[in-house]
Amino acid sequence: MKGLFFYTKPYLLPVVTCLVTVIQACQAPLQKHIVVKQEKVALQKAAPQRPAPIIPDSLCIAAVGDIMLGTSYPNNATLPPDSAINSFNAVKPDLQGADVIFGNLEGSLLDSGAPAHYKLHQKSKAFLFRMPTKYASVLKSAGFNVLSLANNHISDFDIKGRNSTTKTLDSLGINYAGLLIKPSTVFEVNGIKYGFCSFAPNANTVPILDLKGAASIIGDLKQRCDVVIVSFHGGGEGVNYEHVPRKMESYINEKRGDVYAFAHNAIDAGADLIFGNGPHVNRAMEVYKNRLIAYSLGNFCTYRSVSVAGVCGLAPLLKVYVNKRGEFLKGNIISFRQTHDGGLMRDTSNSAATRIRALSEKDFAGGGLNISDSGEIVIPQEELSSN
Repeated sequence: MKGLFFYTKPYLLPVVTCLVTVIQACQAPLQKHIVVKQEKVALQKAAPQRPAPIIPDSLCIAAVGDIMLGTSYPNNATLPPDSAINSFNAVKPDLQGADVIFGNLEGSLLDSGAPAHYKLHQKSKAFLFRMPTKYASVLKSAGFNVLSLANNHISDFDIKGRNSTTKTLDSLGINYAGLLIKPSTVFEVNGIKYGFCSFAPNANTVPILDLKGAASIIGDLKQRCDVVIVSFHGGGEGVNYEHVPRKMESYINEKRGDVYAFAHNAIDAGADLIFGNGPHVNRAMEVYKNRLIAYSLGNFCTYRSVSVAGVCGLAPLLKVYVNKRGEFLKGNIISFRQTHDGGLMRDTSNSAATRIRALSEKDFAGGGLNISDSGEIVIPQEELSSN
């Protein structure tokens, strides 16, 4: 174009200028079209972005004690007539909205099989719990997404019972831990990563007596997870064992752990929530390093073969609210009661909550918690001020 200006006669200059303007005007839309097309291609090639998960300000963890939905051993007379379908109807409304729902599965999920040989030849009477595998769907329907298998009944039917239990839970996507072959588990809910581990003094379970080993498992989970939940099966059994003695407990010549030392060691190692079970009665609660310890949540939903007389029939549902670091914010004990014929029923007299409050005041005076008549759990203002 430069040469055109040098060699064009002056009277042709307006014509040339007009021609250049037209050419430039034609090129502009073409260049714009090319840019838009390139942008569209780039957008098409870009991988679709998933929306970031919305992480709530507080997390709700619901926890209950022992679950045993009937046993088919020695015969079906000790199975519920409704195939356990209605077992959790009374509590389902209170479980809605919880991020994590935890319980201790007291027994194996197995359709047929003989008891472990040593169970039939122990000195004390053997209570053997074998729940049909289809009962696991009842747990799933109620919302349970993590279970402890560390207890003295997971091996009632030996390796066949343990394998059937883990296979059944895996098929339903229910998390679990507590066996030597599965000491811990990690799972995610609403953008929060949870670690869970469980301990007991029984064969084939992760040992509660090994504090150093427990600390190692818990510490590893805390490095990988936002919130670490620990369960233990420990302490004596029955109405004479409601209190936390702060020493090694034994029952029928078996060491059942120093649950106070275990719980404090667990929190020192990185645990955020501790749920105890084993005594078949409720025990006290306390806050240690701004983390909640429930030393025993007793029985919750057990059919026939477990005593629910007196305080053994008090069945609390504990709902705990923590922040994203696992620190305790508040809680609530919702009281239920069990009978052999009526199953799980809401207790408007709040007996479980008032009993836990009395035990907490007795065993952990100044333990950092206030529990109201209705079961609300808060840290006293003076405790908050000192932190």
